[in-house]
Amino acid sequence: MTVPEAMIEGRPAHEVLAWSRDLLDAAMRPAVDTLPSSMRHIAGYHFGWWDEKGQPVEADPGKALRPALVLLMAEAAHGAASMAAPAAGMAAPAAAAVELVHNFSLLHDDVIDRDETRRHRPTAWSVFGDTAAILAGDALLTLAFDVLARSGHPAAVQGAATLGAAVLDLTEGQHSDVCFEGRGDVGLAECLGMAEKKTGALLGCACALGGLFGGAGPEQVEHMRLFGDRMGLAFQIADDLLGIWGDPEVTGKPVFSDLRNRKKSLPVVAALTSGTDAGRELAEVYAEDRPLSGDDLVRTAALIESAGGLAWSRAQADDLLAQALGHLRSAGVTARAAAELSALARMATRRDH
Repeated sequence: MTVPEAMIEGRPAHEVLAWSRDLLDAAMRPAVDTLPSSMRHIAGYHFGWWDEKGQPVEADPGKALRPALVLLMAEAAHGAASMAAPAAGMAAPAAAAVELVHNFSLLHDDVIDRDETRRHRPTAWSVFGDTAAILAGDALLTLAFDVLARSGHPAAVQGAATLGAAVLDLTEGQHSDVCFEGRGDVGLAECLGMAEKKTGALLGCACALGGLFGGAGPEQVEHMRLFGDRMGLAFQIADDLLGIWGDPEVTGKPVFSDLRNRKKSLPVVAALTSGTDAGRELAEVYAEDRPLSGDDLVRTAALIESAGGLAWSRAQADDLLAQALGHLRSAGVTARAAAELSALARMATRRDH
């Protein structure tokens, strides 16, 4: 007899993240210790392990959502609950590789966007300089593939190919994101495509790697990947909303941070292409060649909401979440894993409300 979903008990999202953090740290710290000392110093600062002088601190390390997806999918693919810990342990190198790639992108993104704060601390480039931060990001990217290669797992080669394809998508998405800032004709469909590559690709990869390292078959791995891909796009929409309306105490970034840079995030592009008076006024604001600050930023955020950017984003995120959960059901994972993955997906995609 099938047990109703409502009766399946899984760990709450915060417990899953804490569990995965322990497994991740056990794999990450030894890996980072293999870096040259200069790169190790910057990486450890970025991860919140120590301050700029190398003294231990307890800074916010981030939620580490992507590694949690790797580990949960490995459990889900492996099957029996009694085998969950070994399955997750075998997938720890893949989880570390995904987290290393994610942080490679963060180090580079902060330089590109000139963001001075991340996770309530000065960004690496603002402490060590642009060149050092970029090179540290390169070191983390190289280390990610080294961790996979040294894992000795039968799926390591296929996993490396999967991760490499995601990195190429991520970099293309980031390039498009930067190029959009200088264009006045960005369409909503191409903005969605950019976000799918910039964010969805790596979350999809995380889920696929978990499936591969847990022994899932090709069809199951593809549904796992699509779960992560759809969830990732919804996650990006939620992140875009936080970039406009997020509380700095929660985001670790200044209020209206994306608007200061006139980023063409999804809520903004939805507003710009709405055909409304507010959308046209917003286009004029974005075309101005002067910094936005104070009342300008408040007014710009209000225009986005009036033009429907906020409502569209919330509806789109909800639809993408429903698609993701549909692929999770099609993946045929264990009931407990499905409950925990669903909880993670809801937590990640509903951060604005």
